Amino acid sequence: MAFLKKVNSKAKVATATGFGSNASSYGGRFVTKSGNANVRKSGIGFLESISWYHTMLNLPRWKFLTILVLFYFVMNCFFASLYYLNGVEHLKGVVMTTAVDKFGQAFFFSIQTFTTVGYGHISPSGFIASSIAAIEALFGLLSFAIATGLFYGRFSKPKAFLLFSDNAIVAPYKEGKALMMRITPFKNAHLTEVEAKITLGLQVEQNGTLVNTFYVLDLEMDKVNALNLSWTLVHPITETSPLFGFTSIDFKNNLGEIMVYIKAFDDMFSATVVKRTSYIFKEVVYGAKFLPMFSRSEDNTRTILHIDKLNAFEEVTV
Repeated sequence: MAFLKKVNSKAKVATATGFGSNASSYGGRFVTKSGNANVRKSGIGFLESISWYHTMLNLPRWKFLTILVLFYFVMNCFFASLYYLNGVEHLKGVVMTTAVDKFGQAFFFSIQTFTTVGYGHISPSGFIASSIAAIEALFGLLSFAIATGLFYGRFSKPKAFLLFSDNAIVAPYKEGKALMMRITPFKNAHLTEVEAKITLGLQVEQNGTLVNTFYVLDLEMDKVNALNLSWTLVHPITETSPLFGFTSIDFKNNLGEIMVYIKAFDDMFSATVVKRTSYIFKEVVYGAKFLPMFSRSEDNTRTILHIDKLNAFEEVTV
């Protein structure tokens, strides 16, 4: 893999990017496709390095629900085991049958206590059984309060419901060419005052040392009043661009990353939302143009936004 020895001197250098300049200390891309910093923390305990609240809010829906169900099942198995070890004879109403039936009845009594349902046909008898039931009831109330807070946090958390094209492209533009990527909203949210910023990170060889250098990529339009359809971000590759003079071979043989930052106001949440992603040079298609992704409805009364065409492009000559 080659490294750039120099970049267009007219390019605008970005400062205060939050990334270091020592390229030898970096591994992989700066930002993941999902927009998170590509950093793994070490030198600190695992539990200390994680905010469980943030983790639970950001988990995929299926993982979040799976964790809740597993927690509910495991905790009831734990308390059912305590009732069983203490002796199910201390649970009034339990029918003395097989060991499996006894544990099963202790398990469902645990569920009734944990959820504070309390049907009443089984009740604890004795100090130990009553103490276990009291502790479980308190634990159940606290657990459901936390679960309710997490559910509310996930539903009420402001999110930028935006999708990015899988690839950035270099396409013909006016009398030259431009770097382009496309975004679109995919939910029934209304985004206004949408701003875009793009930063290019390059590994450049300076005096025999490999350094990370960051450049501002000026956009043809960096702000729109409302984002209802798709928006193609266009960086004209002019003489002041750090990509000026780049060929398809340069994109293949050099290390670089294009980081995209989107900020918008969601009037439903009445809050500012943010979305990020990045494209490494291998994800840049040189010589292509995006295909239209919205069209007129058959009755000519609405515009149809084809989300499935977000990544559609065709090869062209630049």
